Amino acid sequence: MAVDRLGVGIGWRPEIDLSIARLPGVEWVEVIAENLHPGRLPAALVELRERGLPVLPHAVSLSLGGAEPLDTRRVEHLAAVADELDAPLASDHVCFVRAGGLDAGHLVPLPRTREALDVLVENVRLAQSIVGRPFALENIAALLEWPDAEMSEAAFLAELTSRTGCLLIVDVANLYANARNLGADPVEFLAEVPLERVAYVHVAGGVEVDGIYHDTHTHPVLPEVLDLLTELRRRTEPPGALLERDGAYPPDDELAAELAAIRERL
Repeated sequence: MAVDRLGVGIGWRPEIDLSIARLPGVEWVEVIAENLHPGRLPAALVELRERGLPVLPHAVSLSLGGAEPLDTRRVEHLAAVADELDAPLASDHVCFVRAGGLDAGHLVPLPRTREALDVLVENVRLAQSIVGRPFALENIAALLEWPDAEMSEAAFLAELTSRTGCLLIVDVANLYANARNLGADPVEFLAEVPLERVAYVHVAGGVEVDGIYHDTHTHPVLPEVLDLLTELRRRTEPPGALLERDGAYPPDDELAAELAAIRERL
């Protein structure tokens, strides 16, 4: 399944809606699906859509890797947002966020076992049937790994795409975080993962605190993260790349410089 070219984009947030409208070279935006309500889209987002910019909804709460039954109401909300935006695709993450009636409040990594993969595949297939458009899943940043992994992360994702036909969002900032915190090899990941399934790439900043690297989305993008984008680009031409920023928003010229750096690496 080929994805149309997206180019360089930025995560749409209400705090920088006016900045996004005037930043040079922004070709598309991604929005957090849970923050939107069909029929009541923010005017600034509607304006971008009317200008012809693709707007892609990105969910954070589907918990597709959870062992409990999938909450289809959340998937239906994502589908409704995608329909209203006329989005070319929708997405979430390879993770779970709920278990035993509790919400973790963040994205929790999956055990990389056959059993966990079977659960994820079943939930992804159900979500795809509801969303009704191309569906992509993102690799996450993790502070822990479950023991007794039966395959690498890239092999896990490769089998997921093979069994479901889903696409991938490769987050190079998350690859860097996992290299720092877990000793993962991001270059090996890029060599193994099916890059022909990439829908687009995420790029974001972070910071080290007390020896732990935090994928904050509130700090500048590190050169090492951009180097991973270069490594990915050496292997394939991704349809798009997106700058994520979720707080501590800098002046427009700094956002523009980060977008320009991403464009240069592509």
